[in-house]
Amino acid sequence: MKQENQNKIPQHILIAAWSIALGAIAPMLDSTMVNIAIKQLSATFHTTLSVLQWAITGYILALTLAVPISGWLMNKFNGKRVFINAVITFGVISLCVGLSNSVTMFIVFRIIQGFSAGIITTLMSTLLVKVAGEAYLGRVIAIVTTPMILGPILGPVLGGVLIQLATWQWLFFINVIVTLIALPLMMKNLPEFEPFKKHRELDIVGLIILAILTVTIIYGVTCAAQYNTFSNNSTERFVTIGIIMFIIYVFYDRFSKRSTVLPIELFKTRNFAASSAGLLLANMAILGPMIILPLFFQTFKHYTEIQAAIALIPQGVGMLITRPFIGKATDKYGAKCVLIISILLSLIGSVPLIFISNHTPMIWILLTLFIRGLCVGGIMLPFTSNAYKGLKEEQLPEAGVGVNIIEQLGTTFGTAIIATIVASQANHIHTTTNHSIIGYHWSFLLSAILVFCLIIPSIFIKTSANN
Repeated sequence: MKQENQNKIPQHILIAAWSIALGAIAPMLDSTMVNIAIKQLSATFHTTLSVLQWAITGYILALTLAVPISGWLMNKFNGKRVFINAVITFGVISLCVGLSNSVTMFIVFRIIQGFSAGIITTLMSTLLVKVAGEAYLGRVIAIVTTPMILGPILGPVLGGVLIQLATWQWLFFINVIVTLIALPLMMKNLPEFEPFKKHRELDIVGLIILAILTVTIIYGVTCAAQYNTFSNNSTERFVTIGIIMFIIYVFYDRFSKRSTVLPIELFKTRNFAASSAGLLLANMAILGPMIILPLFFQTFKHYTEIQAAIALIPQGVGMLITRPFIGKATDKYGAKCVLIISILLSLIGSVPLIFISNHTPMIWILLTLFIRGLCVGGIMLPFTSNAYKGLKEEQLPEAGVGVNIIEQLGTTFGTAIIATIVASQANHIHTTTNHSIIGYHWSFLLSAILVFCLIIPSIFIKTSANN
């Protein structure tokens, strides 16, 4: 009987997990769907790409800013109500975005939308840890984080279909439909999550420092992609400010007599520290190249936006196939075993990309992406679930804040660095197609190196599945 209970997730946990996942689907897809509508948005609002970029950058910055505030909200209020209200806000603001009649309104509503998305994504993982417990954590995380992993792949595909069949407004109206479906399910199936530390005051000073830290670093790195080089005044200035804020926050956390929004003490826990380092590298290595894969298909295979997005589906299929097994394997054998095997297999799906060209048969590219997708869950899921293991219940909100900030930084770093490499090579080499692809080769090489480096934090993961 005990063995059966260990192998089967209780139904009430599964129902709660799927309810949380449904509430998180819209923000995960929305962050990538809008990228494919840039051309239509430029024509509708009679504006330039540099102006519309603020709708994308502002969304990311607002999402990042919301992460530390989410930790306080979980401490102060009922987690179920905070999560549901954030989902409702996201749906309402999505309607406002779709009804925008000026680029200014569009950008403002996108920023508000990003803030609500930041609360949803942070609460998603933390509340799930509370529901599942350590016994089922790996498998349940595999369920609830599926929208997060598949968002960069399915988002552009869905966005392309909506634009072709309707208009760009439906990229946001569909969020309203998802919200209306998710709302009654969440209200019925989610348990009440009592406040973790109801009487704890908001750490305003720490929140401000942490907000400046994350926003300046993310914006600085984003500027590198815009200017096609890291040697520009904006990047150097903002990254420097971010580093200074980090140093200030370390001293503030060390000498503060009150609980801070993100205690540095969390990183003294071996699993949390190793998982954090792994998530930073994994998001750089896996999600970073997602920005150039569609560009490769469009530039060298002459695909349309929708065709390029569809070409990424094999990677998504690979993710879906292995996710249920990875969750079970992580719970049964421990994160370290799953990680090492997944990293080694992931290299098989990463190294061939270093040598692709416009003459490479699509069947080999699709097979490589499929293999790459098979291993993504085996890297992301063990790091994510293991980050919370060994922590006390009252530490979960702060841990959720830390994990989400690290993931955002990793994705932004990876995207900006890879986009900068490709753009800088394109600007300096204007000869043949074979020469212009060099930037892609260097980017995929960087991704493969980062995947290999994941072995280091994996070694420091505790070997026992119960630790």
